[in-house]
Amino acid sequence: MIELPESITYASMLNQYLLGKTVTAVCPPSAPHKFCWFHGDVNAYGSLLKGKSVEHADAYGIFVEITFEGGLYLNFNDGVNVRLLEEGENPPKKYQLLIAFADGSALVFTVAMYGGIACHQGEFDNEYYLKNRAGITPLDPGFTEEYFLKLAESVKTNTSAKAFLATQQRFLGLGNGTLQDILFDAGIHPKRKLGTLSREELLGMLASVRKVLGDMAAKGGRDTEKNLLGQAGGYATVMSRNTQTGGCPRCGGQIVKESYMGGSVYYCPDCQPLVK
Repeated sequence: MIELPESITYASMLNQYLLGKTVTAVCPPSAPHKFCWFHGDVNAYGSLLKGKSVEHADAYGIFVEITFEGGLYLNFNDGVNVRLLEEGENPPKKYQLLIAFADGSALVFTVAMYGGIACHQGEFDNEYYLKNRAGITPLDPGFTEEYFLKLAESVKTNTSAKAFLATQQRFLGLGNGTLQDILFDAGIHPKRKLGTLSREELLGMLASVRKVLGDMAAKGGRDTEKNLLGQAGGYATVMSRNTQTGGCPRCGGQIVKESYMGGSVYYCPDCQPLVK
């Protein structure tokens, strides 16, 4: 799933590989997916994009947006996977969108669980997109200690650490995936209530948010996700499906996986005690 490290990585690679390329064709879904949502009629994307060249790409939280000449935009988010195909490389049989370029390369968009793709001319009024585009992420300079502490003060004291960090778009681009290593680094249990955290522990959480997200972005995303070329990210996750059976890297104890708030959490009960 696309979270901030992946959106940053996608935008960087799109700028590296796509700038100046001109669209020659756009293919609608080869196998429609009921949980892939499009803005407007996907069959009209070809008439909008054909003949337009790529100007740049940007990351906005969980959104990645490509800007084409003439004030055209195409963004994707969350569960959309995007791959760059070289000339002559066959696309997968099932895809949700394919954009071909004059040099023979193509971008192919697929969806496993769910995701959104939007081609627009500046009128895309999706609330999540607007919030991610206008807001600041934890890696932005404006995300200060004061800003963070005000966020902590704005929620109920019985709000869990996971709910605080990964819901309500308080931390743009931070979701259940990146959450795991952040809380492990901070030594905080995912279910621990904010009211039990001291100011020092809260600021320690902020430090972990910045450190872990920054490391993930610098290394091209997490190893549980793939980039534009289909390669796994260079950041080795500490708490994920890849490491669950390996034991805690800090104390050697067993890593626990359990369902919580609509997703799985991974933690070490010794290094991340549930303080009540």
